[in-house]
Amino acid sequence: MAVNQEDHVRIFDTTLRDGEQCPGAAMTENEKLEIAAQLAAMKVDIIEAGFPISSPVQFQAVERIARETEGPIIAALARAMKADIEAAFKALQPTKKEEFIRSLLPLRST
Repeated sequence: MAVNQEDHVRIFDTTLRDGEQCPGAAMTENEKLEIAAQLAAMKVDIIEAGFPISSPVQFQAVERIARETEGPIIAALARAMKADIEAAFKALQPTKKEEFIRSLLPLRST
């Protein structure tokens, strides 16, 4: 059955990135991949897989989720900085869908 765009709520899930912000909630790459598969099975529209510039481990996890997760659009977080955007773009290259980079302005201390 086709989805009527007027009646469709798009779900943008941040579990894989925001969920790790809680103390003690770190996930392995395999756990992230498993969660991404479950989100895809639930028909989530967009999965924010992580913040690739933050570490090589995060970059690799985003890249693997982009490569192996079928269905949803895979997104990555980046600050509005060239290096962040380039890392997010590179990590999302394996995706078979459009790249989706969510950016934010970096906070500066005063």
